Amino acid sequence: MNAAPVSIAVFEFLDSTHRDILTQIKLLHALVDAIETEGLNLANRGQARRVLDYFNGEARQHHLDEEKHIFPALLASQNAEIVQATEHLIQDHGWLEENWIQIAPSLEAATGGNLWFDPVELRHALEVFEALYLDHILLEESIAYPEARKRLAGLDTLGMGREMAQRRVMQREAGRKTPASAPFGGGA
Repeated sequence: MNAAPVSIAVFEFLDSTHRDILTQIKLLHALVDAIETEGLNLANRGQARRVLDYFNGEARQHHLDEEKHIFPALLASQNAEIVQATEHLIQDHGWLEENWIQIAPSLEAATGGNLWFDPVELRHALEVFEALYLDHILLEESIAYPEARKRLAGLDTLGMGREMAQRRVMQREAGRKTPASAPFGGGA
């Protein structure tokens, strides 16, 4: 049965995305520090674009991966704790998106060299965003992913991995066609 190793690869990918998200949050903290001390320069503007693109793209794709491929198996569980944890994770995605919508306009402005936003308010929004993500990732890695691994272990998840990869290719291609001025990277 080849399904189990493929399932493990999918979860390794999801786990690596969590590490990438935490790295991007650290970069965002460093960016806010730099903006507060140096103002906006070319390096800061470039870093703002990279972080903005990451959270508008890969982070949103990661949430979609979970909602499409991981959470449905958990919601079908007869275990009330698993179902409740999954519902909490789905709600977290909404809260993370709302918080990102508070952060993104400041980063978009920074990429264009505009400092109309208050870096102190951006830092506060970032602290809330980080706390939400830390709690969210902990819940996924401690409860949701282990349970989903069990539930998906006997299934052929090769198609799941292919769909995740194909969606990212399509998003990158759409991003090249989307004007940079589109809100939040074209609504990914």
